[in-house]
Amino acid sequence: MTANAIPSLLIANRGEIACRVIRTAQRLGIRTVAVFSDADADALHVAMADEAVHIGAAPVGESYLRGERIIAAALRTGADAIHPGYGFLSENAAFVDAVEAAGLIFVGPSAVAIRAMGLKDEAKRLMQAAGVPVVPGYHGDEQDPDSLAREAAQIGYPVLIKARAGGGGKGMRRVDDPAEFTAALAGARREGEASFGDPHCLIEKYVDTPRHIEIQVFGDSHGNVIHLFERDCSLQRRHQKVIEEAPAPDMPAAMRAAMGAAAVRAAKAIAYEGAGTVEFIADASEGLRPDRFWFMEMNTRLQVEHPVTEAITGLDLVEWQLRVAAGERLPLTQEGVRIDGHAIEARIYAEDAARGFLPATGTLAHLRFPEGLSGVRIDTGVRQGDRITPHYDPMIAKLIVHGPDRTSAIGLLRKALGKTRIAGSVTNVAFLSRLANHPRFVAGAVDTGLIGRDQETLAASPPASAEAAALAALASLAHLAPPNSSADPWSSLRGFRAWGVARQTARFEDENGTRRDIVVSDRGNRRFSVAAEGETLDLTVMGADAEGARVSVDGHVFDAGIACDADGQTVFLEGEAHRFRHYSAVAHAEEEGSDRIIAPMPGLVRLVRVQAGDAVKKGEALVVIEAMKMEHSLVSPRDGVVGEVVVAIGDQVEDGALLLSLAPEN
Repeated sequence: MTANAIPSLLIANRGEIACRVIRTAQRLGIRTVAVFSDADADALHVAMADEAVHIGAAPVGESYLRGERIIAAALRTGADAIHPGYGFLSENAAFVDAVEAAGLIFVGPSAVAIRAMGLKDEAKRLMQAAGVPVVPGYHGDEQDPDSLAREAAQIGYPVLIKARAGGGGKGMRRVDDPAEFTAALAGARREGEASFGDPHCLIEKYVDTPRHIEIQVFGDSHGNVIHLFERDCSLQRRHQKVIEEAPAPDMPAAMRAAMGAAAVRAAKAIAYEGAGTVEFIADASEGLRPDRFWFMEMNTRLQVEHPVTEAITGLDLVEWQLRVAAGERLPLTQEGVRIDGHAIEARIYAEDAARGFLPATGTLAHLRFPEGLSGVRIDTGVRQGDRITPHYDPMIAKLIVHGPDRTSAIGLLRKALGKTRIAGSVTNVAFLSRLANHPRFVAGAVDTGLIGRDQETLAASPPASAEAAALAALASLAHLAPPNSSADPWSSLRGFRAWGVARQTARFEDENGTRRDIVVSDRGNRRFSVAAEGETLDLTVMGADAEGARVSVDGHVFDAGIACDADGQTVFLEGEAHRFRHYSAVAHAEEEGSDRIIAPMPGLVRLVRVQAGDAVKKGEALVVIEAMKMEHSLVSPRDGVVGEVVVAIGDQVEDGALLLSLAPEN
């Protein structure tokens, strides 16, 4: 089959999606070639591939966006085709032209189709002509800020400013107040330029109760186009998807048919081949209705969330991509595709939900995903010991669950998240667990504003319990280590005292910077009294291994995960990860004060709005940092005067770096 037409495949991507493509290609007997940057020399996708080629330095502009180097790698290794994955060059029409000019197969749509859908304004005009409903707004060429402000006023606030190129939530700003329009437009333009090389923006009406529902389409070179039903991607933060599911909750059959037909019309209008996604916004203020959805954009590639479609249809979409690229017809007709059960995907990121979902970095000192749970799938591109760098998207994994119905899928999602244990970087696992328990999510009453409305509650991390602190202390003092099997009797007398009770103190600093002294009294036979958090716990260790412990506290028996390293312990308990660092491991850097503006993550200084001596107001934006192609504004913590500015536009700064300071209040 495909192996005859595509004996060898180069994957022009990295991380999770590169690993995902490699798995299917290898199952089909296709030889695989990976590409990698300096930062990815030891990455999982490199280890999985049959061959790998170095293509440049860590920054994407010097590696994964260098199409000529990728094509050269394909020719050098004898690859027959290039799979772009998602992101990077996947929707770059010029790259497709160059691939085909080199005599290679591009696993994706034609350059013509990509160009037709690449600019949101042109795509909307094309869709209108094809009879696909589009969101009311301004999609013209005029880009003068005053003209666009007048268009926004005519559309009516709130409006959404959108960069016309690209996607992923980049270059998007909701504006509720006309006074904020100019600054929001400038920010959207900067992100559009940084992410897609195009600052052109369009203005659309913001739908008050929006549901983001998309249709997976597939076309072949023989003129066949079908859809594989919908995915609901309404749970978003900062216009980026967090949890996706298929089918959409409470989707009426009439609306499913109408959206599917509209998506197929959209794909046929551009003679689409391969996997694509037609994204719609639906007004759910009166429930889902077939006359209340509008075209937003088409992603001419495989989507991050494609596994939920695979789960409910039983199909391998990457295999379909390879078959279509090899010239085959679609394996099924529309009538042959069926929905089986319900699937949900949660994106696990290295990010700090409590700090506005700022991307995080770090080494994955401990990485455990749920094992032995039927209906759970993990797609990842990292292993324990890998480093999350500031150069790329901070996704760690996608956790996909599939059950016979939505209720069972939600239950499986909660259980799987509870068994996901990651240490070495801040992650959003606890945030996802809270979201999976949110009443509106459970009821299926989701919309794109849900997370934003309840962000404070969803992102709030509860303080470590006395039980968590006690377990950290026991682990620190080696009381959870397996019994010593040494022949030396003295080496097994952990905590031995000739008279009285053995007492030891573990000293920690928790994730909130609070220092704790925890006193552990060993009463023998793995029974302990632990003074922690102002209370004394009687704790019995019923079993322990390298992954954690099963303990009894006052008759309550439970399991906890524990990861130890040189700096301290991470305790995984009730869906939360609590970090306890030894005093000796705590850096004694100068504490961040209210007069200091500190970089919250590694990034590039995009804008410095003030200079020394300027008077500023509390909440006023002072510096803009770009990280992971998204802008983050840092604001003044109080009214005052700028004392010193220590960075300039274009500076690359590390997490915790001083950017500027305010003059003392006196």
